Amino acid sequence: MRSTNVVTALVLGLLLACGAWSSALMAGDVNAPQAAHAIQINVPVRLETANVVFNMDHLAFSGDMPVGIKYMHLLANRFTEQKTKGQIVGIFHGDAAHWTLSDSAYNVYRSVSTGNPYKALIGDLIKQGVQVEECAVSMKAHNWGNDDLLPGVKVNTGAVIRLVQLTQEGYAQIQ
Repeated sequence: MRSTNVVTALVLGLLLACGAWSSALMAGDVNAPQAAHAIQINVPVRLETANVVFNMDHLAFSGDMPVGIKYMHLLANRFTEQKTKGQIVGIFHGDAAHWTLSDSAYNVYRSVSTGNPYKALIGDLIKQGVQVEECAVSMKAHNWGNDDLLPGVKVNTGAVIRLVQLTQEGYAQIQ
């Protein structure tokens, strides 16, 4: 019986606190308690124009999602939302070079039969206007040709020199 009274008192206390807090917010009380995870932006960022290059040379994941691909998608969405002018380029090479392969080339390279699990993600990036590039040096090292790549993937002379070029043109590089 005593534990029921304790639970009832806790629930009643919570309801009263929530009621007081919501009343204070509706009344415009700036000293009202804040939500546990409220965020106040102190440095708002809005980009009129931005050119960004993602150096996709290593395997980094958040769960099953490649981190660089995730952030290219997030940035492309932000560009669209804020009407930011500019270009996003993703340069794939090194350990991440195989992410741009067609299903059949991916299967051969990875010794699997599942196809390229990143195919849809890469295709969505291209649809969002991201320029996806594969490094010719990585392609030569693996004996891949242009026909081994996903539709819309462009081939550059070499990833490192392309990164230098875009940096000299003012692109911000994200690793």
